Amino acid sequence: MLELSLAQKIAAWVLPVLLAITVHEVSHGWVARRLGDQTASLLGRLSLNPLRHIDPVGTVLVPAIMLLLPGGFVFGWAKPVPVDARNLRRPRTDMAWVAAAGPFSNLCMALLWALLAQVGSAIGGWAGAPLVYMAVAGIFINTILMVLNLLPLPPLDGGRVAVGMLPDHLARPLARVEPYGIWILLALLFSGLLGGILWPIASWVIMAFASFTGLSAPAFGHILRALLGG
Repeated sequence: MLELSLAQKIAAWVLPVLLAITVHEVSHGWVARRLGDQTASLLGRLSLNPLRHIDPVGTVLVPAIMLLLPGGFVFGWAKPVPVDARNLRRPRTDMAWVAAAGPFSNLCMALLWALLAQVGSAIGGWAGAPLVYMAVAGIFINTILMVLNLLPLPPLDGGRVAVGMLPDHLARPLARVEPYGIWILLALLFSGLLGGILWPIASWVIMAFASFTGLSAPAFGHILRALLGG
């Protein structure tokens, strides 16, 4: 496997990142519609057009900066899909299902990228290598999004799932954290604690997905280091 130029790295990351954030957000809106809320649908947010979901800072600037920093931990966000819980049939429980849809979509996409890595490996040579690199990027970004969003901190998906599933005496105090959740998350990120908490879990999940790619662990690791610039 060859080392990558900056242009090759960008080419390998663009499609996996755009799909990861777009399908994640559309999944929230799709489940909300199934459970009675048409808000996202009426606002055109069930589109797979990534331009409808990109946040210039959270989707482009912050992940780009994180990729350039040492450590290989990527952080970012898209424009949240609007959901009006008042329209849901069982607002509290249904909001938990809406929240869980995002990480579940990332799980499915990581598995699909793993299968595409098998295809790329089977093709081999100059034709298969781009697909393999793109697939490894897809596994990485979807795993990071899944693990990060499962953190039980509102407004992350895991926090909203916890609020929907916990007993009232635990759910109410957790729900009150939501206005401060992003600041807590940023503090954890820049202190290095977020990577320390999530990276051991994420790296284990990434290697579990890697076992479906048909690549050896050293080959997978080499490709990932090349993509991350390490």
